[in-house]
Amino acid sequence: MTIDIEHLITVFLGFFAIMNPIANTAVFLGLCSNQGADERRQIALRSLNICFVIVVCFALLGKLIFDLFGISLLALRLTGGILIFVVGYQMLHGTSAKMHQQQQGQEHSDIAISPLAVPILAGPGTIATAMNYSAGGWQNVLGSILAFTCLCFITYIAFINSQRIVSKLGNGGLAIVTRLMGLILAVIGMQMLIDGSDELYNMWTATTNS
Repeated sequence: MTIDIEHLITVFLGFFAIMNPIANTAVFLGLCSNQGADERRQIALRSLNICFVIVVCFALLGKLIFDLFGISLLALRLTGGILIFVVGYQMLHGTSAKMHQQQQGQEHSDIAISPLAVPILAGPGTIATAMNYSAGGWQNVLGSILAFTCLCFITYIAFINSQRIVSKLGNGGLAIVTRLMGLILAVIGMQMLIDGSDELYNMWTATTNS
């Protein structure tokens, strides 16, 4: 069984844009500013392990979830496209989506679980991306898991080097990265909407002609 390289690259870029590991490095450093290097490493590893398990579960059980709740791939493409486009639009204007923001007054007995793993890393957009790209066969599932594994490794490296990265990029560099990732996300979301709308039109045409 071979994995489509083009699909693998597309999935990786989609996950990279939605998770935005470079911008989230600043979030990670802010949440762990009072922790030592060893504690930051443990928090980064735990949060990414939890995030990985969540995304892989949705990638593997996507069809089962569809069948259980009566959800179609078309509905996921349309809804996921809108969701990802909104997140990208907000990032494009230099603001973080509410689903990725830390809530004021929230207690963080274990920040590796919340807010790092959920919803900053494995938020609704990431889950929707995983389910969308995993639909269509085991090749797509394996490609999505492989792409996400690579991204988790990159994110871990970024997190444990967060102080160095943030100091080199500065606020201006992080703002540029956020806007670029937002543009990519907005385009991905629009493409999902176009694909879903095209499929919906074809279904409507076939129904009216029959």
